[in-house]
Amino acid sequence: MPGKATAPLNGKELEQKAQALAENLGLEVKRQVRVGRRIWGAERRIDLVLSDAAGKRLGLECKFQGQAGTAEEKIPAVIEDIGAWPIDGLVVFHGQGFSDNMKAFLLSTGKAVYLEDLEMWLRLYFGLELP
Repeated sequence: MPGKATAPLNGKELEQKAQALAENLGLEVKRQVRVGRRIWGAERRIDLVLSDAAGKRLGLECKFQGQAGTAEEKIPAVIEDIGAWPIDGLVVFHGQGFSDNMKAFLLSTGKAVYLEDLEMWLRLYFGLELP
């Protein structure tokens, strides 16, 4: 994976890296934005909400998995949950622990992107200058 020396080591670092990238692009970032409840009553929060000067918004769910395990089984529910948000949403994922099948599923949804591809995705979404 490119940039291993600066790769996040856990979910918190992944959020911090996504936030720093967005702020470097001139976007405003809010963390852990409360957005109602899930069907079983649990509070729904969006990891990061990005906004541009015109008020366009995008929610980011940051998912990290450093080693193989069952955490990835929750990912389809995350994709489904994004559909209930009042704004567009995207899963940003990173880590060697995601199976090839899960990576393929995530990318096939059109609602997920590798951390290393996030900058270009944000530039296109928010209409920012391309490098």
